[in-house]
Amino acid sequence: MPDIDAGNSQLIAEFRARNGAVSGQVAGLPLLLLHHLGAKSATERVTPLAYWQITSTSVAVVASNFGSARHPAWYHNLIAHPAATAEIGPATWSVRARVAGPGERSRLLERITAKSPGVAAAVSRTSRQIPLVILDLLTQVDHEHRGPPG
Repeated sequence: MPDIDAGNSQLIAEFRARNGAVSGQVAGLPLLLLHHLGAKSATERVTPLAYWQITSTSVAVVASNFGSARHPAWYHNLIAHPAATAEIGPATWSVRARVAGPGERSRLLERITAKSPGVAAAVSRTSRQIPLVILDLLTQVDHEHRGPPG
């Protein structure tokens, strides 16, 4: 059974029940559920993340950690294990994560912060360089691995 942060359990359940749509504070924000392995533990984790479509076969996620001084755990996990799975709407994809290079990061982050005040605020709250992670969508997979949160 995946290890799911208790604070995200309700969001994950709603995401799955409504094919990717959620209510509340993040309503209208494009969300995905990232299944990733712990960097040291190799335990499966599920993290809801906002995403931005880059191409028809790639999306970006921002490792802002709400502007904290540290990168989020999911970022470190993807560096250690870049093969992951993402639930996007009703579809589930096997993905390969890669960190955007400096030019790509700058171009995409400028576009994202212009459209997303929350990301712009997070970027302004920290002095660290916030990584931008590209998830390349490889193949669509079935939903059998989806279980109830918790």
